[in-house]
Amino acid sequence: MHIKELHLENYRNYLNLDVEFENKVNVFLGENAQGKTNVMESIYVLAMAKSHRTSNDKDLIRWEADYAKIKGRVEKSRNSVPLELVISKKGKKAKCNHLEQQRLSQYIGNMNVVMFAPEDLHLVKGNPQVRRRFIDMEIGQVSPVYLHDINQYHKVLQQRNHYLKQLQIKKTADYTMLDVLTEQLIDLAVKIVRKRFDFIHLLQDWASTIHSGISRGVEKLNIIYEPSVGVSEENDWSKMVSIFEEKYHSQRQKEIERGVTLSGPHRDDLVFHVNEKNVQTFGSQGQQRTTALSVKLAEIELIHSEIKEYPILLLDDVLSELDDYRQSHLLNTIQGKVQTFVTTTSTEGIHHQTLQEASTFTVEAGTMTQIK
Repeated sequence: MHIKELHLENYRNYLNLDVEFENKVNVFLGENAQGKTNVMESIYVLAMAKSHRTSNDKDLIRWEADYAKIKGRVEKSRNSVPLELVISKKGKKAKCNHLEQQRLSQYIGNMNVVMFAPEDLHLVKGNPQVRRRFIDMEIGQVSPVYLHDINQYHKVLQQRNHYLKQLQIKKTADYTMLDVLTEQLIDLAVKIVRKRFDFIHLLQDWASTIHSGISRGVEKLNIIYEPSVGVSEENDWSKMVSIFEEKYHSQRQKEIERGVTLSGPHRDDLVFHVNEKNVQTFGSQGQQRTTALSVKLAEIELIHSEIKEYPILLLDDVLSELDDYRQSHLLNTIQGKVQTFVTTTSTEGIHHQTLQEASTFTVEAGTMTQIK
């Protein structure tokens, strides 16, 4: 899979951009704040219908413009897919094959991307929200059903939290509605948790092999999914439901006092162990970076195993964050099989064949020019 054409209109600092890319490494070269990451972000947004940098879609629209438009053509082994996303103050409209998609969960997955940016090094040592977002975005790319379920879960969660606040300030004393919302939440939570267990198994298989390679066989990586409700992957559906029911029943009073749902998939976490030690707490910076790199490279292989196409890899200013050995491992892994986009202020010091053969574009003040 690779993106052949990209068109931007009123996107960030780009008034108009039309560019074609080859199915290999494409380097965006330029000083900071010129628009390198904006192009990288636009490819991510075209795939995921949301930015990895901001939760406010209005930030993507050029100053004083009414809308931003991203169009692209994705070439796959069997077909060519035109995609279009228009972002306005009224919301988002997505088209695939020129047909407007009724739900974004139907649109996402037509183009698969793996983003690796400096903040992804915080996947290991950052807060649980970073890791939950990672799980949800990656499963969502290969499972539209999961994406729909997680979106529904957050809607019901919002309603339940609102109702708990009503009970907290004694605007109501009726628990019937709370019971209905709890039942809906549990049904969605069990679907989500079961899918997450399956995903972590696959991720573990790929990441542990890759990590062993990077560490020259010295380290063993384990990825552990920790649900905030005491369910395990051995539990069948009905057992999981009863564990959730018991949990919400036992903490009902505490949730009313606080006006918030205290347990569920929105409070789950991932733990990374290297040689049976928690790398978040006890790992060196090198071990934490190797773990993050292993997980990102595992994503590429996992997506390929699920959809039989390699995703597009976005490396946003991350090569400078990795030492020579990890740089080489990353570039060797992608060489010749993954369309890759790299942003950097300079390629000096990176003497890898992959970059020597790359297509290079200079970026200055919202203008992109290919170096022939």
